[in-house]
Amino acid sequence: MKSKLIYGAFACILLAAGGMASAQEFRSGDIVISNPWSRATPKGSNVGAGYIVIENRGKILDRLLGGSVDAAASFEIHDVVVEDGVMRMRELRDVELPPGTSIEAKPGGRHIMFVGLSHPLAAGEKARGALQFEHAGRVEVEFEVIAMGAPPPGG
Repeated sequence: MKSKLIYGAFACILLAAGGMASAQEFRSGDIVISNPWSRATPKGSNVGAGYIVIENRGKILDRLLGGSVDAAASFEIHDVVVEDGVMRMRELRDVELPPGTSIEAKPGGRHIMFVGLSHPLAAGEKARGALQFEHAGRVEVEFEVIAMGAPPPGG
């Protein structure tokens, strides 16, 4: 009986840990990229968006300079700003990552645009790509594509 209780407790711990570990993490030096994701796109759409958290655990400033995604012709970093009461997107040339800080690209704010999609992004797909940093260099990532309306992965 004791061994069944221990086994059951161990199984619960593994399940809980597996749930917490579902967020993807990619790193290069002091740059940690976590939880890259995107939403499925409708048939015929030629643009998609990517969301991500990037942390600079180092002691020097780094910059996200751009990137690429296999499923798209180009990769753009955008921010959402309000000008004269109107919400607009503007493309950013780069994004600074001061030491000890993190940035989050999320819906309704800063985000990554996948422009010129070669095919619609489907739920369950992984959109392979890379981010380019001034100091950390190129970091390969995979954006988890989730269904429209589904909660973002990793909480």
